Amino acid sequence: SMAGMTAAHAYQSEVGADYNYVDYDNGASGDQFGIDATYYFNPVTDSNVPLAEAGFMNRAGNAKLRASFADAGNTDVSDIGIGAEYYIPDTDFYVSGQVARVDVENDFIGDYDYTRYAAEVGYLPTANFLIAAGLVGSKFEGDDSTDPSIRAKYVTRVGQHDWNFEAGGVFGDQDRYNLAADYYVDSTFSVGAQYVNDDLTDRDDFGIRARKFINQQASIEGNLGFGDNANTFGLRGTYRF
Repeated sequence: SMAGMTAAHAYQSEVGADYNYVDYDNGASGDQFGIDATYYFNPVTDSNVPLAEAGFMNRAGNAKLRASFADAGNTDVSDIGIGAEYYIPDTDFYVSGQVARVDVENDFIGDYDYTRYAAEVGYLPTANFLIAAGLVGSKFEGDDSTDPSIRAKYVTRVGQHDWNFEAGGVFGDQDRYNLAADYYVDSTFSVGAQYVNDDLTDRDDFGIRARKFINQQASIEGNLGFGDNANTFGLRGTYRF
């Protein structure tokens, strides 16, 4: 159509690939590559919403597969997981779950693996506002660790523009919390910032990010992170069909 970007479009799958580079203050560096695929149980329409938020704003249930491979000098990590999100029809309730297998190869302490998992129950008190609580855990050679989690996500229009706000925390053995906001210049382009603080990995960093849909199928995004003990640079591409 001549309208191009304004025409409504539906998609049912999205695939993505990403690359992250980590530059540690102590002189070391690391690389991470990831691939992922998401299948939506019903077609998702993207009319009149920011393209990046179409799945969320349509309450689109989905199943997801992700694999990532990291090389940080003395340590190689592979992380392969599956997950699902489901919005219970004719209600404002939401559930999610994920499980992953992590394999670590370390030059000094040898090889080991563990399972990580998460589950949530959520509620949408109003349109495009999700509050979810759950459990995040890991299982390592018979040793289980489970901590409570809570998060919120809200997409709203302020004046002429849409905003995305996110906040979350995991509390217990491994306190972690994050804050993020994205400003939609238009439905195809966002710029944002995030803050992450994680006791477990001694992470305390601030980042900026941007995502642009080149057309209704393809997007590219980038992020820069500035932390206490490392700086990061990331690139990601996605394609919908």
